[in-house]
Amino acid sequence: MKLANPLYYPISILAGAVVLVVGVRLAGLSNAVALPTAAIVATASATALKSREPDSQKLAKQQLQQELQVLQSSGKSLAQKAEILRQEANQLLTRGSFQLELLVAVQNACDRAIELSLKIDQLATKLQGSNSLLSKSELQQQLLEVQAKQKVSSGIARKQLNLLEESLKHNIAIAQEGQDTRMAQIASLYTLIQEAAGVLQQLQNKLHTADLSNLEQVKELRSLSAELSSFQENLEFLVR
Repeated sequence: MKLANPLYYPISILAGAVVLVVGVRLAGLSNAVALPTAAIVATASATALKSREPDSQKLAKQQLQQELQVLQSSGKSLAQKAEILRQEANQLLTRGSFQLELLVAVQNACDRAIELSLKIDQLATKLQGSNSLLSKSELQQQLLEVQAKQKVSSGIARKQLNLLEESLKHNIAIAQEGQDTRMAQIASLYTLIQEAAGVLQQLQNKLHTADLSNLEQVKELRSLSAELSSFQENLEFLVR
C-alpha cells in the first residue's frame, strides 16, 4: 500500500499534532522521539483515510460498465422494435409487386437493426478488456473509410456520414491526448442508435397510415427504409 501525504488530510495533521503535544507535555518525551512518532501517526492515519476513498480506476470501470449497459439496452430496444416492424410489414405488404419490393426493403432494414444489437453485445465484451482501446491509427483508418464513402454518398446518407466524421475526429483528438476513447465511442454509438430508432419509428408510423396504392407514399416508405439501412451501415464503422 502506498503511503499518503498527510497534508491532503487535515484530520491526519490534527492527529499528529495531538500526539506531539501529548508526547511532549504529558508524557515528557523528547522532541527527538515525539516528532517522528507524530509524523508516523499522521502518515498512518492519512494512508488509512486514503484507502477508504473510492479508487479512480475502479470508478472509471464502473462508469464504463454502466454506460455499456445503457448502450446494450438501447441496441436491444432497437432490435425489438425492428422485429415488431418486420412482423407488421409481413402482414400489411402482401399485395402487388411494388408492395413486395417495399416489403423486402423494410425486412432488410429490420434485419440489419437486429444484427446490430448482437454486434453491440460483442463490442461491450471487447471494450471491457484490457486491450480494448482503439489506437490513433485505428481511428484514423475508420475516418479514411468514412471519408471515402462520403464521396459516393448524397442526401441523408451524406449528412449522417458528416456527423460520423466529426465524431471520429473528436475521438482521434482524445486519443492524441492519451485519454481513454471508449466513453467517447460509446457516446457516438448511443447517439446513432437513438437517431436510427427515430427513423424506425417514422417508418412504422408511415406504414400504418400510408395509402399503399399511392406510389408517392410508397416511395416515401422506401426512402425511410433506405435511411434506416444507411444508419446501420454507418454504425458498423464503429461496431467491429
